[in-house]
Amino acid sequence: MPYDDLFQQISDLVMCHSPSGVEGEVDAYLLERFRALGLEAWLDEAGNAIAKIPGRNSEKRPNDAARSGIAITSHKDEIGGIVKSIGEAGRVQVRKLGGAFPWVYGEGVVDLLGDRTTLSGILSFGSRHVSHESPQKAQQEDQPVRWEDAWVETKCSLQDLEAAGIRPGTRMVVGKHRKRPFRLGDYIASYTLDNKASVAILLELARVLKEPALDTYLVASAKEEVGAVGALYFSRNRSLAALIALEICPLSAEYPIVDSEAPVLLSQDGYGLYDEGLNQELRQAAEQTGIPLQLAAISGFGSDASIAMKMGHAARAACLSFPTQNTHGYEIAHLGAIANCVPVLQAYCETDWP
Repeated sequence: MPYDDLFQQISDLVMCHSPSGVEGEVDAYLLERFRALGLEAWLDEAGNAIAKIPGRNSEKRPNDAARSGIAITSHKDEIGGIVKSIGEAGRVQVRKLGGAFPWVYGEGVVDLLGDRTTLSGILSFGSRHVSHESPQKAQQEDQPVRWEDAWVETKCSLQDLEAAGIRPGTRMVVGKHRKRPFRLGDYIASYTLDNKASVAILLELARVLKEPALDTYLVASAKEEVGAVGALYFSRNRSLAALIALEICPLSAEYPIVDSEAPVLLSQDGYGLYDEGLNQELRQAAEQTGIPLQLAAISGFGSDASIAMKMGHAARAACLSFPTQNTHGYEIAHLGAIANCVPVLQAYCETDWP
């Protein structure tokens, strides 16, 4: 996939707000794209956006439940905040939704996704020109900013906030005008590459994968950042030969991962081991395409696949990812590492495995 096209595809996805549980904006975009390719596509009860590509062996083995299909998942929800309370003078208290830290966003515009209107405000930490008598002094010298120390300044009346549908439970995300990705040569830099870049891989697979061996489900999963809710629902209700999650992979000195065009295949994460047999098949698929894979075992991380496998919803699970700097922040990833996931997965899906 040409880098310019991939950059534009990711940019379009990033600009669709989708905090966990309020994902309708990206859902509409994905269903339109899937259906434009002639695929059967739908939203299930858990909010997953799913496209099905029929397999050539489906009719040959209709009763073989153990080989009923393959699911490739990429979560479509993003981290952010959730409104806890609304105070006087238009100040809104928020708490984290997923692995969000206020200092990552910094002071600046955020969007509150009200029931009737999206309302913008300023994530605020207080003035710098203060003495030890002000709580903000500790933020400068002793401790990082916590959500309890921050607020969203709207300058709206309580009546205005109510009219917009801003209430406890309203989601907060980075403002759209701060979200548009930035190009650094062959790299893309943006908020919410986790996991909009992986959703772009799903869309490209939807375009190029014509005749997989087994029924293949491309699942843009819901509410992953708050417990892999969508993937657990899907995997509980469908017998699968394999579940493969697409993810970011943190670049850090503690892991043997280099910043390159090579995707990363995980053996382990914070939820447990991935399936070695499935990983071997994915390595063979990568060899068929001539694309090198990096191998890693990491912690402090989980995916749709590892969580589903730990819960007993999937017997065989794997995670294919791409190296990413600043995970859960303003992320940076090589466009080649993202693009190279597509031919590996295409080769895997088109192969008749024993």
